[in-house]
Amino acid sequence: MRKVSYLQLFYLLMSSDIASTLQTTIQQAIATRTPLQIVGGQTKAFYGHSVTGQLLEVANHSGILNYEPSELVVTARAGTRLSELTATLATRGQWLAFEPPHFGDQATLGGTIACGFSGPARPYLGAARDFVLGVKCINGRGEILRFGGQVMKNVAGYDLSRLMVGALGTLGVLLEISCKVLPLPAETATIVIPTTLTQALPQLIHWGNQVIPLTASSYEGGRLWLRIAGDSIQSILNKMPGDWFPNGDQFWADLREQRLPFFTQGDLPLWRLSVPPTAPALELAGEQLIEWGGGLRWLRSDLPATTIRHAVAQVGGHATWFRGEPKDSAIFHPLPAPLAALHDRLRVQFDPQGIFNPPKI
Repeated sequence: MRKVSYLQLFYLLMSSDIASTLQTTIQQAIATRTPLQIVGGQTKAFYGHSVTGQLLEVANHSGILNYEPSELVVTARAGTRLSELTATLATRGQWLAFEPPHFGDQATLGGTIACGFSGPARPYLGAARDFVLGVKCINGRGEILRFGGQVMKNVAGYDLSRLMVGALGTLGVLLEISCKVLPLPAETATIVIPTTLTQALPQLIHWGNQVIPLTASSYEGGRLWLRIAGDSIQSILNKMPGDWFPNGDQFWADLREQRLPFFTQGDLPLWRLSVPPTAPALELAGEQLIEWGGGLRWLRSDLPATTIRHAVAQVGGHATWFRGEPKDSAIFHPLPAPLAALHDRLRVQFDPQGIFNPPKI
């Protein structure tokens, strides 16, 4: 018999398991062909297509099930608040190193994984899907399935676990997620270098290619921002240009949570442009903020979607309408026909009747 530690027992006592209720509701919906709208903390409801259906609330399916600091692995139910999880990890000097945005106090782990969101550390430490080791979910046949595992060396079913990251609930209802965690950096510091957008792009590439513990980079407000993290970083900082910014942690938190003036001032639509980091400056009307070493470019603009997508496609990228009222139904960049067909086949396999998060017509 497996022994349960006092810490694991505490987690279990503080958790709430409604998996059987969720499964029964889903099975009834399948029998009656009733569409379901999966609802968690609702902090990311702005993202993606508007969906329809009977509410399936999963926020109460919560709690940390297993946390092994020495193994760098945590398993939690999908409705677990992100704030609770990050606070628990911090007590043991660890964190979710893909640095997920919360976008609100009610943010859940399941919603974060379903959206596939990652924060400033993404190009240097990995994306959300790189940290997911395994998931437990309910598919569109009403079956409870488990993919992957709870150890970093487990590879069985790993790709199926990764499929759930960014699927927006269309492949199934997440019940549990096992994630790899990392130790918190011993020290962090933020360097600010005044520059222009055109000058900032090659500098982002330059610093990304240096043998330094770079964990975040951005161009915002006429300045290049670089975050260094690790042990004994003072010697590195002494060799870098620019000025040390004393409130760097707050800047990166505000960038991650989209609280900077770029995101909050004005009502122009917000576009998320994913491009190769080496792509040149995009000649698009509007304001831009750069992240991820040049690979993520936020754009505030009222240009037509076709104009933006054409410019981004020309450099090998894609554009997503992130916030604001879209002028057309193409919120996501249209997929090439073979890839779109693959997406359709996957959804049919996981959700034959299309009951999970169907878009409003």
